[in-house]
Amino acid sequence: MLLQHQTWQEVETYLTGSKGIILPIGSTEQHGPNGLIGTDAICAEVIARAVGDAASAMVGPTIGVGIAVHHMGFAGSMTVKPSTLIAIIHDYVLSLARHGFRRFLFINGHGGNIATVQAAFSEIYAEFEGAFGHAANDELRCRLTNWWDGKAMHELAKEVFGDDEGSHATASEVALTQYALPETIKQAMLDPARAPSGRFHGPADYRRRFPDGRIGSNPGLATPQKGQRFFETSVPELVKTYTSFIGENA
Repeated sequence: MLLQHQTWQEVETYLTGSKGIILPIGSTEQHGPNGLIGTDAICAEVIARAVGDAASAMVGPTIGVGIAVHHMGFAGSMTVKPSTLIAIIHDYVLSLARHGFRRFLFINGHGGNIATVQAAFSEIYAEFEGAFGHAANDELRCRLTNWWDGKAMHELAKEVFGDDEGSHATASEVALTQYALPETIKQAMLDPARAPSGRFHGPADYRRRFPDGRIGSNPGLATPQKGQRFFETSVPELVKTYTSFIGENA
């Protein structure tokens, strides 16, 4: 159900039965010594594709670079300005709305994107709903959900990793990439095993406080088998989220 793998005729046919589409969004940023730079985008895309398959939903192209300025002290990280990401989301959604899509579920893999994505939705509504022009004939809706959201996911992280889950380069996201892409598994010495926790101010301060990139996590505990458990817990919950979203009438 990937948009890029369809012909335009197939998309037109799809739109006769559904106005919904899933858009994965992540980031390109360091994830510690054994985490892939593409972790956030990979997780969002892998989950989104599985949700699309299960829900017979179209899945659009992944937005792979997000708000990651605080990671720019580490080689390979990429970022965009909030205004850039707002413009990208605005243009993606309104391009698809031009063809008849009306329900846009963004599956997110990076907490740093949340505020900017919500701001983008406000920009979209302001234009599409006529705040600065003519009102549209029908309603467009956008929703953001994180692949790790939900009670079952939080309980699983607590069960499997406990306090070693952490807040960046988490054990669960590294495990999910290992399950999805076993050929990319990295081995690294983590010292200390669980990284320190705390706050930071900007990329230079981040690098000083957390020199290997992790915050509070021990991704050395990640395995593909554990990643499979997170995958198999997240996907059914997000299928319910998508189905409910598409079925909303008011």
